Amino acid sequence: MPFRIALSGLNAASADLKTTGNNIANAGTVGFKSSRTEFVDVFAVGYGSISKTAIGGGARLSSVTQQFSQGNIDFTDNSLDLATNGEGFFVVEDNGTRLLTRAGAFSVDRDGNVVNSSGHLLQMFDLSRDAAGNPTLDVNGDLRYETARTVDAQFATTVGAPQPTSQIQPTINLDSGTTGVDRTTVPFNAVDASTYTSSTSLTVYDSQGRPYPATQYYTKLAANPNEWETRLFVNGSEILPVSTAPNPATVNFTTSGLVDTAASTDGGQIVYTPTAINGAANLSITLDLSGGTQYGSPFAVTAMSQNGFSSGRLSGINVDAEGVVTARYTNGQSDVMGKVALANVANPQALAPQGDSVWAETFAAGDLLLGEAGNSTFGLIQAGALESSNVDVATSLVNLITAQRNFQANAEVISTADTVTQTIINIR
Repeated sequence: MPFRIALSGLNAASADLKTTGNNIANAGTVGFKSSRTEFVDVFAVGYGSISKTAIGGGARLSSVTQQFSQGNIDFTDNSLDLATNGEGFFVVEDNGTRLLTRAGAFSVDRDGNVVNSSGHLLQMFDLSRDAAGNPTLDVNGDLRYETARTVDAQFATTVGAPQPTSQIQPTINLDSGTTGVDRTTVPFNAVDASTYTSSTSLTVYDSQGRPYPATQYYTKLAANPNEWETRLFVNGSEILPVSTAPNPATVNFTTSGLVDTAASTDGGQIVYTPTAINGAANLSITLDLSGGTQYGSPFAVTAMSQNGFSSGRLSGINVDAEGVVTARYTNGQSDVMGKVALANVANPQALAPQGDSVWAETFAAGDLLLGEAGNSTFGLIQAGALESSNVDVATSLVNLITAQRNFQANAEVISTADTVTQTIINIR
């Protein structure tokens, strides 16, 4: 009797219903990949393998395979929400176990680790460094990364160390048409604008990150129309250059208006050593005027830079399309931390689902291939976005109806077989 055949059909239809129901339940799950039930028929091979009269034994579930098609990219307001547009999985780690995921909803925990909602640690490629610990560059001048291994993505949430100012580099034009000042009769006075020609200011920092105003005064000397006296005041006090103290430094220009390094103090790169303030270390500041000019146009400062900064805390994180992770700090500094690692396998359908939208490696899936976004077959990373589930709800609802009809049809087979059996039993 066909009871067992119909029962196998019921089991198959039930598995199809469960799979379709699971797809529909996860239609809103970030990074979810829909599943498909695959069935095979069952034939009992008889003596001599004669198949002309063989009747099938029903159906059985062969496998439930996941479909790794691309889901839609939905944009968010969180810079650590990441989506892979193309092939590749994010690599996360759970207590030493490496896992793969397409769900890129990450955040920073209290220890500065980048984690998903399950606490799995995002993995990235660290910067390649030389023996002194400095980042190394490739032949194109780009940062190099250690792509053979991954490290936990982690950011320092504590106060970052400050950096004292060691160089001031203004790009200025000193007006060649201005009248020179006779220093033999007009002594310099910082509060009297008639004793100097032009001035400009910026902020410098000591070794403890404290800011101080630094003002540069420029005076055209009457004795030589191409010579300018330059003075530097830090925190209201004049700092004399090392090589000319107790006299101020001078910068000389050629007849074409460029700095004459041979005639200028320290070749136009004047070294000052301000006295330590409030217990900080002594500063050594180089005022680089080599890019200055003396043209027949008004005094102008087109650029002014210095390399010091105060301490700062982590204020934001950026991830570009190639996965380069940059941390921003409240002191205006930024620091490249590494590059988000992507991974792939030859047979993704053989990966073992672990729940929480992650998969584990298996032998059948093939060896894990680590790579960088945008290289080889790996897709690009979209920050501030999440990959939605690839479940097509309309298709799933049709599959649900089909599975229901299959279940009803197999139940009808059992009912019919029961009627036939009852008829045989009732034969007198």
